[in-house]
Amino acid sequence: MSERTIQGLYAVTPEPGRDRRDDARWLQAIATVLEAGVPLLQYRDKSVEPDLRLARARALADLCRAHGTLFIVNDSPALAAAVGADGVHLGRDDGTVAAARATVGPTALIGVSCYDSIDRARAARAEGADYIAFGAMFPSGVKPAAVRAPLPLLAQGARETGLPVVAIGGIEVVHVPALITAGADALAVISALFAATDPAAAVRAFNAALAVAGTDDHTGGPRP
Repeated sequence: MSERTIQGLYAVTPEPGRDRRDDARWLQAIATVLEAGVPLLQYRDKSVEPDLRLARARALADLCRAHGTLFIVNDSPALAAAVGADGVHLGRDDGTVAAARATVGPTALIGVSCYDSIDRARAARAEGADYIAFGAMFPSGVKPAAVRAPLPLLAQGARETGLPVVAIGGIEVVHVPALITAGADALAVISALFAATDPAAAVRAFNAALAVAGTDDHTGGPRP
């Protein structure tokens, strides 16, 4: 497993759309949040055109390297490997951890969406995943039909797997203390950053809240 840390604000890219002419504005929005201090970025793109996804992934990989941000590709181990990403994030239909490991190599990070399932988290740990994610923790505008995960599942997942735990789904700055206290190491955020009036200010607000929450005396938060 990788020695790199999954912790803090984990930005997930908004859907870029299918028109390449919009990509410059999309990339600028992402560059803005990276400059404000995002340690982790996941590229999420449901476009069907492989060449377009490859071009976007390469551009994001370059941006992340320039800002010292870990770069994770959603869904596709092959795409992650092609652009030299730091890792890949697997959903329910994205294949096994073993298959992903064979594609991305021994040092890449592999995360697994566990939704509301501790059994899926245990299986991910057994298969060699580097981190797990639970959610939706709150109602999500990106995935309104997503299953809700109970808050205590964060601590249970951390306790039973020993892996970093990512919370995702409808997360706002006001949720930071509760999520960190409950056991989350990282918070995956889309709309609260990219739909904000001032995305850079939103990043700073999240980072400030995370810094405060990380110093609290609790049993379930970030592990060294």
